[in-house]
Amino acid sequence: MAKAGGKKKVVVQIKLQAAGGQATPAPPIGPALGQHGVNIGQFVSQFNEKTKEHNGMLVPVVINVYQDKSFDFIVKSPPAAELLKQAAGIVKGSGVPHKEKVGSVTRDQVRTIAETKRNDLNAFGIEQAQRIIEGTARSMGIELKD
Repeated sequence: MAKAGGKKKVVVQIKLQAAGGQATPAPPIGPALGQHGVNIGQFVSQFNEKTKEHNGMLVPVVINVYQDKSFDFIVKSPPAAELLKQAAGIVKGSGVPHKEKVGSVTRDQVRTIAETKRNDLNAFGIEQAQRIIEGTARSMGIELKD
């Protein structure tokens, strides 16, 4: 990427998942950022501040590290599986999803999750986003209720 109009050059882009509002310098964050010379404490405090509303839920983050060791990051919406587990009130999905059901969600809950994930999904409309979430639910052994 060439410099354009005084913009800083991105050296590396790091993708991680960390617990919202509860990130620590421990792995995976510390080693991933440390090897690029980023101030880990500064990142952890900024990340925890931005993600405190996701208290404990895994949240994906994309970190851009620049030549001068500065950084910025984008917090994505939590994974669909995490949102479905929370909505169904379960700890984990089924090991055999087509035989053993572990929970259920309503169409309204699926729609809410689809609206939350809308910007991160590869879907044109909310109906298509809902179908993606429904597929994830089926693959986890979660039943859909009307």
